[in-house]
Amino acid sequence: MPLPSDLRSLRVRQPGARALLACAALSALAVATLAMPCDAVAAPPAPSAKPAHDSPAWTLPPSIADALAHAHVPTSAMALWVQPVDASTPSWGLNADVGMNPASVFKLTTTSAALDTLGPAWSWKTPVWFTGPVRQGVLKGSLVIRGSGDPSLVLERVWLLLRQVRDAGVRRIDGDIVLDHGAFAPSTRSPADFDNAPSEPYNVLPDALMLNFKAATLSFLPDTDAHVARVAVEPPLAGVAVDASVPLSRGPCNDWHGALKFADADPARWHFAGAYPSSCGARNWPFAYADPASYDTRLVDALWRAVGGTLSGRVRDGASAPLVAAGTQATFEFASPPLAQVVRDINKFSNNTMAEQVFLTLAMQSRVAGAASASKVAEAAAPLAGVTPDDARAALSQWLHSRLGAAADDVVIANGSGLSRDTRISARTLAALLQWVWRSPAMPELMSSLPVNGIDGTLRHGGATPGRAHLKTGSMRDVVAIAGYVLSDSGRRYVLVAIVNDSNAAAARPALDAAVDWVERDPATAPPN
Repeated sequence: MPLPSDLRSLRVRQPGARALLACAALSALAVATLAMPCDAVAAPPAPSAKPAHDSPAWTLPPSIADALAHAHVPTSAMALWVQPVDASTPSWGLNADVGMNPASVFKLTTTSAALDTLGPAWSWKTPVWFTGPVRQGVLKGSLVIRGSGDPSLVLERVWLLLRQVRDAGVRRIDGDIVLDHGAFAPSTRSPADFDNAPSEPYNVLPDALMLNFKAATLSFLPDTDAHVARVAVEPPLAGVAVDASVPLSRGPCNDWHGALKFADADPARWHFAGAYPSSCGARNWPFAYADPASYDTRLVDALWRAVGGTLSGRVRDGASAPLVAAGTQATFEFASPPLAQVVRDINKFSNNTMAEQVFLTLAMQSRVAGAASASKVAEAAAPLAGVTPDDARAALSQWLHSRLGAAADDVVIANGSGLSRDTRISARTLAALLQWVWRSPAMPELMSSLPVNGIDGTLRHGGATPGRAHLKTGSMRDVVAIAGYVLSDSGRRYVLVAIVNDSNAAAARPALDAAVDWVERDPATAPPN
């Protein structure tokens, strides 16, 4: 199935080269629910090869070979690269120049580019304007909030932003609350495009004013005396009615989502036609709101009233330009946490939506920097025309070439998260990126953002020795991958990249664990096989 126009892959290579064809609130729950899925779409094209560099012919270590054989995965489906961080040549490589789908491992490119170009202390600023004076607690005008791509505006931070308005003396707004999404161009995609699962939080599309990931969480608490499960919803959404309870049922806690027979086709009315198994105990169900276009207005309306505010007009989407003159200083700016903290949430929990926000932010900041360097001060200060995925692909392409040179020629960029069937990058190129990061000022922040094997994030259940590897993970149907840094027995660190593209890829996870264990044994100290 062809992808929509704004998700077509951009090859990061020189003109004239042959095209290649071609995956978890600031709380752990809010971040982790947007992680990479095991999807059910058609299998990807076979990995595409490019002319190999001159390198020795290596033999796959027996532990890895045995794990692949047990999973019924051929060695041709695996790409592997192992290299000490302080060495110029690899200790080991297999299919290292084959273009592979890395799934969420591709987030390494997006987050590395952001840390390098913006800096770990950089933050998003969401400007807020009062369009009139405040007299005796009444804003004689409208409240305007313009999105800047901040991926950290989860429920509690939206509440804090509105609380700051109240703390400025506003209890009533004699106008509207206007939400400006214009910094990003409207998406032409649908949340159902990737795997026909629009209610999954990982499929939420980017938005310049991304509030709480456009998601909600239903909580179920059995009340056996009343023979029902009490239902609560977080966050509150104005105008949305939810059944307060659902009957309890007996039986095992298997497909409890399906047993509920939850109906949310009507965004204003959520109903349960089934029952909740009492054996499930207390459970949470996070999901993407069925009408994302109305989510922000419903959330802001509910939270403004929750902080004690009233409104004579309505909460609506709209451009800030008619209400705020270009160059007008904001009443205040609401700052995000530092970029390093956002990158940690992205990589630890493989958060797709946050990665896409950063991806588009790279293009937006590149445009701002370009305007400033050209002395176009007014253009740099004015609201930017919406940046597009093509702008972001071009910005990331330029950065990869500036840091890796020709090694980036055959990278295929579909988006910033890796949630695509078209993304392609070789193990050699990913290793070159990790080697570059190791030598860069951003190394401590990038490395500390990666899941620690057997300890946290998407590797908390990793099978290799706990605590010895910092690795980004990637997982889709037909793809499993890891890439990052491994500490060996001697205290030497290695770059490790391991990717499997095969219909049995999920069964090959033990091969990735075997690769980590093998690297921990210091492959650089042994002669090539």
